[in-house]
Amino acid sequence: MKSMSNVDIYTIVKELNEQITGARVDKAYQPSYDTIRIKLRKPGEGRVDLLMQAGVRIHLTDYPQPNPTIPPNFPMLLRKHLSGGIITSIKQHDFDRIVEINIKKKDTQYTIIVELFSKGNVILLDGDKNIISPLKHKQWQDRKITAHQQYKYPPEKGIIISDTNFDEIKSICMESDRDIVRTLATNGLGGLYAEEIITYTDLDKNAMANELTDAQIKQLSDAVATLFNKIEDDFNAQIIKESNDDNSKNKDFVAINLNKYADFRSVTFDTFNKAADEFYSKQINKDIKSEEEKAWAKRIGKFEKRLKMQQETKQGFYDTIEKSQKRGNMIYAYYSDIESILAIINQARSNHSWQEIASIIKKSKKDKENGIAELEHIESVSKMGVLTLKYDDVVFDVDANIPIAESAAIYYNKAKKAKGKISGVNTAIANTEAEIEKLQKKKSVAIEKLEETQKKRNQKRKLKWFEKFRWCISRDGYMILAGRDAISNEQVVNKHSTNNDIYFHCDIHGAPSTVIQNTQGGEIPETTLYDAACLAGSYSSAWNDGFSSYDVYWVGMDQVSKTPQSGEFIKKGSFIIRGKRNYVRNVPLLIAIGIVQYDGNEHVMAGPVECIKVMCANYVIIKPGFTKKEAISKEILHIIDPEHKFMLDDVVRCLPSGKCDILDEREYEQKYLRKY
Repeated sequence: MKSMSNVDIYTIVKELNEQITGARVDKAYQPSYDTIRIKLRKPGEGRVDLLMQAGVRIHLTDYPQPNPTIPPNFPMLLRKHLSGGIITSIKQHDFDRIVEINIKKKDTQYTIIVELFSKGNVILLDGDKNIISPLKHKQWQDRKITAHQQYKYPPEKGIIISDTNFDEIKSICMESDRDIVRTLATNGLGGLYAEEIITYTDLDKNAMANELTDAQIKQLSDAVATLFNKIEDDFNAQIIKESNDDNSKNKDFVAINLNKYADFRSVTFDTFNKAADEFYSKQINKDIKSEEEKAWAKRIGKFEKRLKMQQETKQGFYDTIEKSQKRGNMIYAYYSDIESILAIINQARSNHSWQEIASIIKKSKKDKENGIAELEHIESVSKMGVLTLKYDDVVFDVDANIPIAESAAIYYNKAKKAKGKISGVNTAIANTEAEIEKLQKKKSVAIEKLEETQKKRNQKRKLKWFEKFRWCISRDGYMILAGRDAISNEQVVNKHSTNNDIYFHCDIHGAPSTVIQNTQGGEIPETTLYDAACLAGSYSSAWNDGFSSYDVYWVGMDQVSKTPQSGEFIKKGSFIIRGKRNYVRNVPLLIAIGIVQYDGNEHVMAGPVECIKVMCANYVIIKPGFTKKEAISKEILHIIDPEHKFMLDDVVRCLPSGKCDILDEREYEQKYLRKY
């Protein structure tokens, strides 16, 4: 699999800084031995997945791989130290294939080092750059990657070519014993981009670097600058296809138009992260399916091997029946001849041993003129007196020590025993065939489920603008919006409200700014005011603190201000409320979740129970409780989405901050319905 080049990493890191700086770390996973996925919560956008594969790649992904049932130790350690932390920056170390992700959790600083050279590594550092733990423990002569060691970067190679000048370019050329392309490639550009730079000049790529003139080096230096200017100004993330066929395989992915790929078909993307994700994830999905099929083939193969042995055994029984019956029949067919042979043998037996008799028979068969004709049919004689005879190309044994009929009976009994065993082996074969059929069906279901899961991931739904907030439609049809964090609190008030709207806030520290959008004009119904109060209270810290109800107030938008009194300071996401507050007392903290039709599409919507009841028949009511989010989300999704249209994260996004329990409909009607 293609590993990201220094230029790829340069472009990816630039985007990551814009896209996930400020995101909160949720959980870490390890879907394969060298791959780490970190689930992030991005203000205003919900879940974002950052994937890093040691030695290969780092990018955001819309195609998270399935995780092992029992998490390995390394992602659990990442969760312990990083969950709840905020990403403060992402850097590329000296244009090398090393990425640093800086995370601050309360007053503690952490760094994730992602090494993308060679077989790579993912390493967690503390604030003093000491290694807390690596994904892979490694040791070199000058470098040791293990816990409690100071992290050391690999030895520097060449120059930082993304920020270079004529003198540095001249220096690496004069010190090189290679051609121009190899000189540039080994100084951080890699072969693809080194050759691209040469196309911006009139230089021969095979020319020796240490033989270039100053004028030629100037061309080279200008060409390097041109490349990075194109990355900044002429960005065009794309996947290069192997042919012009729509179904052709992916060949490469690049950040700009390259001369090498001028005649190739390409597919463009909004971001380099999306191009990288599409390029790698499609291949990974194929690999996952291939591994799944191999695992099933191995499992089924054991039974197929058993079936083959059973079928061979059965055929062996049929062969035994046929041969034994034929030999028994031959004994009776040549009964008189055999009787004559045994008479001769028994007469000789009075004077000779079996060994001597065998020798006499051998001599008789050689002497065609004087030999005994009956003895021609004897193939051999054993020391125990068993004669091997041959008639009509059929070889069989007759024991000279017992009656001829008993020798025939031995063969008939052998055939009978073999025939008796066929019934048992038929049963065993039927059982094995049934087991194979059962496993084949299970395999089909597993592969179909895997393909369906991958298809869902491939078709990850793009969120509507309102889904980036807490939202619901009131029972009277009004849109109610609430912030998820400081940034979205600001957006709700500053971008998505007008003077006609009403502002709500739970009377507790740690509550969202909540707004009823009054696009219809006129007076907002009491029922909608109550719905907004329930939403504002349920998504506040009162839920996490275990309250069953809380007070909520509302004001006009003209009473909401960002301007503090002289000497006061307002945190981001907070507002000053001036004038009279209208309180809604003891608002019950309850949320219902269901699938609703709105704005031409289906959405998972959470809000006051009466709002959800108006818009859908199948819903779940939750209250503050003791069940973790992911566990209860699975239960909710199973109830509200039997057709599997949505993913678990669609439900998780709707839940309040804190643990929950499901509330029985009957209990709701008895305890809460009158309060509405």
